[in-house]
Amino acid sequence: MSALSARFLLCLPPAAGTLSMRCSHQLATMRHASLLPEKKRQRLLFPFSELEAHLSRQIDRAKFQLFQPTVEDLGQAEKLFTPSPKHHIMYSSSAVRTDHLPELTQPEVCFIGRSNVGKSSLIRALFSLAPEVEVRVSKTPGHTRKLNFFTVGRAFTLVDMPGYGHRAPGDFVDMVEPYLQQRHNLVRTFLLVDGGAGLQKLDLVAVEMCEEFGIPYVLVVTKIDRTRQGALLALLLQLQDFIKDQTSTCFAQPFLVSSVQYSGIHLLRCFIAHVTGNQQLDSKTT
Repeated sequence: MSALSARFLLCLPPAAGTLSMRCSHQLATMRHASLLPEKKRQRLLFPFSELEAHLSRQIDRAKFQLFQPTVEDLGQAEKLFTPSPKHHIMYSSSAVRTDHLPELTQPEVCFIGRSNVGKSSLIRALFSLAPEVEVRVSKTPGHTRKLNFFTVGRAFTLVDMPGYGHRAPGDFVDMVEPYLQQRHNLVRTFLLVDGGAGLQKLDLVAVEMCEEFGIPYVLVVTKIDRTRQGALLALLLQLQDFIKDQTSTCFAQPFLVSSVQYSGIHLLRCFIAHVTGNQQLDSKTT
């Protein structure tokens, strides 16, 4: 175990959170999103638009919208997350050791973050169009102790990583570090940041690990429905500066999501479809 990764074994108090699916499921589809008034639809599909008006004129807005697909692109990506008789979306397998990892050839993305950052809830929102897919969401921080693999047809695999920090399993590093370093079909790591807590010490260690291994990754700000706009905008500006000054393999645009209100879920689906090679978009830097 490296000295860097050993720091993951520290414990930090988690942010409290619960999942509510009531009245939100319809917002997971572009068909229902298209029925919303324009401003509400824009906020749902592109959450940054709600913050943009509060930015100083001196700030370049383009860097917050590097990945800006069309509404049609979002609809196309939705098809990838919709199951059909020839396109099965399912939980595939779990692994507690690297020698138990399934041998898969399709592109892979993984989701990693502090315990109770909302990782399982986010994955559940991404897969909400396939309700038969069970993504366990626990109120107990550190519950996820395995690498859980979900296959999306033959298109790609999504991996739910164990949470780090509060009550993380003692063998966390032994599970995660070799996966990140050796998984050749891993095309993007999604590092989740709690919108209310911001970047924490263990998040910085996760960033250092991705940088050390040269892994392409992206920051995803969760629970934006619980965060005041002023605090969220301040965090977004902080993350932009952090990415610019202290990272080399991080995508320059953080993503904003709410698993409860489905804000940003359509955009994140489209980004996943694109980075896994399943959707070609014009002039998108990823």
